[in-house]
Amino acid sequence: MESAALIIVLVIALALFFDFTNGFHDTANAMATPIATGALKPKVAVLLAASLNLVGAFLSTEVAKTISGGMIREEQLSPDIFPPIIFAGLIGAITWNMLTWLLGLPSSSSHALFGGLIGATLVGVGASAIDTGVVLSKVILPALIAPLTAGIIAFVVTKIAYGVTRRYDMKADGRDGFRWGQIFTSSLVALAHGTNDAQKTMGVITLALITVGWQSSANPDPQLWVVFACALTIALGTYMGGWRIIRTLGKGLTDVKPAQGFSAETSTAATILASSALGFALSTTQVASGSVIGSGLGRRGSTVRWNTVGRIMIGWVLTLPAAGAVGAAAALIVVWLGGWGVAVDAVIAVVIILGLFLRSRRDSVTSANAMSEVADSGAAVKVPRKPGPTRRQRRLERDKAGKDA
Repeated sequence: MESAALIIVLVIALALFFDFTNGFHDTANAMATPIATGALKPKVAVLLAASLNLVGAFLSTEVAKTISGGMIREEQLSPDIFPPIIFAGLIGAITWNMLTWLLGLPSSSSHALFGGLIGATLVGVGASAIDTGVVLSKVILPALIAPLTAGIIAFVVTKIAYGVTRRYDMKADGRDGFRWGQIFTSSLVALAHGTNDAQKTMGVITLALITVGWQSSANPDPQLWVVFACALTIALGTYMGGWRIIRTLGKGLTDVKPAQGFSAETSTAATILASSALGFALSTTQVASGSVIGSGLGRRGSTVRWNTVGRIMIGWVLTLPAAGAVGAAAALIVVWLGGWGVAVDAVIAVVIILGLFLRSRRDSVTSANAMSEVADSGAAVKVPRKPGPTRRQRRLERDKAGKDA
């Protein structure tokens, strides 16, 4: 009994550390564009994001119930084997999160978690323990539809934003009002992120508690202390900032102008909030990236850096299988070594985390150097320094030329 309690404590601790990595990994989703346009100072932005992530975590538990009572068939699992399997799955998720953070890739923390859990469950229990229907309908399908939908919405909203403010095309700072709008829209994204991503860790902890009989499977809602712990942890991770990924989303995909940032954030928030209400555990990172790309395509004269887009998309494709492979390997150690396997996995997890963190110190990215070039204006397109003649001026010139002839 004592060993089972110890494993549950280790699972909860590792789940909260994953929640922490989710926070700093996904700060860019809300705050990369307002930092890039100068709407918010970097440290103010991450503090605001952390506060709203904290609030958002208390607003919905639908996504948590998708994980704790849907994706894994916990009734088919032994209370002795499943907590170590969850532990192994979390190692897979954390490893991928840390690696992609080091590379500055805005990959999906959510899919890393799902991949790790699925890979570990397949090895430790078998395919029958995975509810394929739920995985397809509430994980895979949203992963394909959500970023495309967000990109289309951002493209349309950007076109509308520049269309209704076309009279400012010749004025360098004519669209600065969108910077004020970005404060609201980026705050909405941070709030939406809390309603979606914080729930995933709540679901994992609740699933572990249900498996060992510490919570009834008839009630998959997370307990109040779980909600508080996950909310505080993801808020702390968000406050730490994910400066490498902020740099990629803020200036690596396209040069973001205030109207673009406003449009991208509006699209991101709308997509995430709708999915949270429906219990879809989508990737907020994919939604945010799709929105930034859509806003870049929507602004006349902007350039989307397709090489960076390609790298990000490769990361998206690899997330589920890569995290699943690490989770499966960690689960295999548990199967081979039994109780000692959890201790071995714990040591391996610490070594991986410390190794990737120390590697990141060689080329540290902070709030001071994440955005070396911040957009100076909200100009819609590059315009000539000397505007061309108006229609009236051209008519007068033609009349003068006729008289001279």
